[in-house]
Amino acid sequence: MNQRKAGDDMSDHSKKIIAPIVVTGILIAYYGLYFGVLIALIDVVAVKILLGVIPAVMSMLIIGVCIQRIKEIRSGEEDDLSKY
Repeated sequence: MNQRKAGDDMSDHSKKIIAPIVVTGILIAYYGLYFGVLIALIDVVAVKILLGVIPAVMSMLIIGVCIQRIKEIRSGEEDDLSKY
């Protein structure tokens, strides 16, 4: 008998939510490190400010996409392509 408990469904969602969070963390760390090194190597203040704004904006966008993906997973829209 293959019966599912009510708690198993939440467990499935939790497992699927981990991947977007991990990918988001890796991307933010990568962009932060990459632009941090560039900022350390460049002497022009205006360029340093620009190089500080770019990863901040990218991080906000990446976090926004992650939040949207988590909402999709929780609502059950896990495979949007199968609808088409």
